[in-house]
Amino acid sequence: MTMKTLSGTLLATALALAASSATGAEDDIFAQYRAMFGDDNPAELTEFQGEDLWNEVRGPKQVSLEQCDLGLGAGVVEGAYAQLPRWFEDAGKVMDLETRLLYCMETVQGMDVTELRQHPFSEQGQPQTDLEALSAYIAAQSKGMPIAVPQDHPAERAAFEMGREQFNFRAGPHDFSCATCHGQSGKRIRLQSLLQLNEPEGAKASFSAWPAYRIAQGAVRTYEWRMADCARQQRLPGLVHGSPAAIGLITYLGVLANGAEMDAPGLKR
Repeated sequence: MTMKTLSGTLLATALALAASSATGAEDDIFAQYRAMFGDDNPAELTEFQGEDLWNEVRGPKQVSLEQCDLGLGAGVVEGAYAQLPRWFEDAGKVMDLETRLLYCMETVQGMDVTELRQHPFSEQGQPQTDLEALSAYIAAQSKGMPIAVPQDHPAERAAFEMGREQFNFRAGPHDFSCATCHGQSGKRIRLQSLLQLNEPEGAKASFSAWPAYRIAQGAVRTYEWRMADCARQQRLPGLVHGSPAAIGLITYLGVLANGAEMDAPGLKR
């Protein structure tokens, strides 16, 4: 082996060890955050807010969201999140939790949801939106229950296929797709490990933990927020909240995650 080759080998080894050390350090820091919280999750405060909103009589029709059918009957929240997105006959389309809540606020309570539809997510440091709070509360009512996103209706199957196509569709200035980062195991971005989302194990780990409390932002974020943030990182045009594109991606991941136990709200970096 020449001196030049030996030097190159030593440099590569040193860089690999440094990366491994840095990655381990980041994992240790996150483990320390989790240890600080113990069995508690700051998302619980948002859950309480969401429970109040679910039971509160509001809107021109002066009724609560207990009149809202999330797929298992009016007012039933236990296990509902684990079976969404799904087809809703009254709306004539496949909906996830967030779009269904907006629909119920508008049709059941008679509220004007234009502003909430345009700004569904809170800015960092600002109070959580009603949609974020309700999502946290309702998702928590499925904790420990198996994910069972249905594929019975033709529209549900079409949403799954749309999501699969979108997951693999390359676009934007960097010619990225979701699969660019999440289509193979062992990938990282900077020091962050990336789940392989196009197979059940990764999809289960992702879907089961959202909505989640993001430590870096000090707020609960929903699964639609996660999809929109991924599109932003790909430098794509904004993913419209509640759009067929958003619902398709969530349906795709949800079906792949079927059988896993819900554990949301999760705790994320």
